[in-house]
Amino acid sequence: MREISVRVVLMILVFYAFTSSGVNGQSSFFPVDQVKEGMKGIGKTALKGKTIEEFNVEILGVLENDPSVGPKRNIILARLSGSNLEKTGVIQGMSGSPVYVQGKLLGAVAYSFPFSTEAIAGITPIEEMIEIRKYANTRSRYSPPIPIKKHLSLEELSEVFRKQCVLNPHALYEGKNLEVMKIPLVFSGFTNMAFEKSKSFFSNIGFSPVQVGYLERKEGIRNFSETSLKGGDPIGVQLISGDLSLAATGTTTYVEGVNVLAFGHPLYNLGPVSYAMTEANVITVVPSLSTSMKLTSTGKIIGNFSQDRNSGVYGEIGRMPDLVPLNIELFRSGEKTKDIHLNIVENKILTASLLNVAVTSIMSSEERSIGDLTLELNGDVFLENGMSIHMEDLYSGNFDSSISDASNLVAAITYYLTNNEFEDLGIHKIDLKLDSSEEISISYLEKVWLDKYDVSPGEAIQVKIYSRNFRGDNVLKEGGFLAPNLPSGSKFYLFVGDASSMGRLERSLYQTQAFMPRNLYQLIRILGNQRKNNRIYIKILADKPGLFLKGEELPNLPPSIKTMFSSSRVATSIPTEISKSTLSVFQIKVPFVFKGAAMIPIRMK
Repeated sequence: MREISVRVVLMILVFYAFTSSGVNGQSSFFPVDQVKEGMKGIGKTALKGKTIEEFNVEILGVLENDPSVGPKRNIILARLSGSNLEKTGVIQGMSGSPVYVQGKLLGAVAYSFPFSTEAIAGITPIEEMIEIRKYANTRSRYSPPIPIKKHLSLEELSEVFRKQCVLNPHALYEGKNLEVMKIPLVFSGFTNMAFEKSKSFFSNIGFSPVQVGYLERKEGIRNFSETSLKGGDPIGVQLISGDLSLAATGTTTYVEGVNVLAFGHPLYNLGPVSYAMTEANVITVVPSLSTSMKLTSTGKIIGNFSQDRNSGVYGEIGRMPDLVPLNIELFRSGEKTKDIHLNIVENKILTASLLNVAVTSIMSSEERSIGDLTLELNGDVFLENGMSIHMEDLYSGNFDSSISDASNLVAAITYYLTNNEFEDLGIHKIDLKLDSSEEISISYLEKVWLDKYDVSPGEAIQVKIYSRNFRGDNVLKEGGFLAPNLPSGSKFYLFVGDASSMGRLERSLYQTQAFMPRNLYQLIRILGNQRKNNRIYIKILADKPGLFLKGEELPNLPPSIKTMFSSSRVATSIPTEISKSTLSVFQIKVPFVFKGAAMIPIRMK
């Protein structure tokens, strides 16, 4: 009994100490309802290295219930001075810089007026930033579904982002826009092609992309017991690390134990996230007539940002982020040339977009962006649940079409897996092999020859497929099949075509433009069996009416069964009536990209 009593007392003391520290922490905040025009304060930020400098703050007023941040939210307007801010204006990278009034934390610098001749800033109240912590245990939301496509470009993923998030919030003050401060996003090691391709994507969601040479940085994981972080320190959000680096940088606002608040506005406003929190170091301030910027490098991982909300980002020191290892083997005409290793943050939208950018950069650094290029892709996406998806295809063309198509394939498969509506899937790793050659490898269909066009049931039919390659050489592929068991005088059809032609045929037959899988296993099967460019696809069709339901053909249904499936009382989805049914499908693998299509009628004797 005595041991239990002592334990209870200790628990009460610990609880009292924790709640008391919380009260004391709150009392160190300056309430927004006590803010008055003319009040003076100081702000803190790093402008060189990790040395924190103070600047002066003069309160101009409060924008209450501002529409850019939501109801019952406020923006505090202030004039900044000192530390050369009179010349530079509000600096990109100051996002999150803490502001103190009467020795108490008021909030974080988060907004500015573009092209302003004075350093006028908007401050997010610390009381609103602290509220982020109540979301600490919430889960990531499901992103809007996109009908299954073989490729997803960065522009298409940007549209998903636009629909999901409120981007670039701003307020009107005396007829001018008060905007969320853009965050410096430093591309290190990326090619010009990849940077230009992705610049608009990141600019549209509140970042200021900057391309630099490969910055020296200390990668790895910091011994968390040695980590010391305080308000005003530079802080990084590492999106890609390894042989490429992509990182956003800002300023720490408030640290309580292992809990960290920063930026004062959203990065992407994605809610529950997992971003790598890193050390950062300010190299220099780059002055500009429009908006000056801190050029900052990132260092070792010190924790994880788990919430990305309207009033800032929240994370914990010592917690590891969720990262997707990406391993790429590069070959040229079969000879291995290089290994690339990256880590990419795991997120429902960002992972696919970042993979697209990374693969584009790696390939464009190895190959010409202008000229003939054939690119063979083989790879696997390994999931945390033990399942995997194999990727395989061949792309050939000029300019950057092959590189873009390969990048878009990897992005599409990743997006559909991480955003599936059936189960939360974590990605264990992604392995890619990319083999390139500086030539065109495309063959165009010339004709399809059959040894007979009137057949009996079960009779063997020989097929010869003639195509012409890019150099004008003839290419012959042969095969054969048995005639189906159909009534005398009826017809069936032999369709020979490339991957895209087969897709158009099926969309015409099924009267649908898109198909949504009905369970996880069907999704994985679809993603792993997408048609490939280096295949000749052959489909045998017959005039057999039926239904197309939930991705499956149902031919030759008895009238009673067909009526049941079509009934609104029992149908779980709307079936499509089809006039032709598939009897068999097969394919021929070829060492080139095949293009063209032909439909040949065959009569039963």
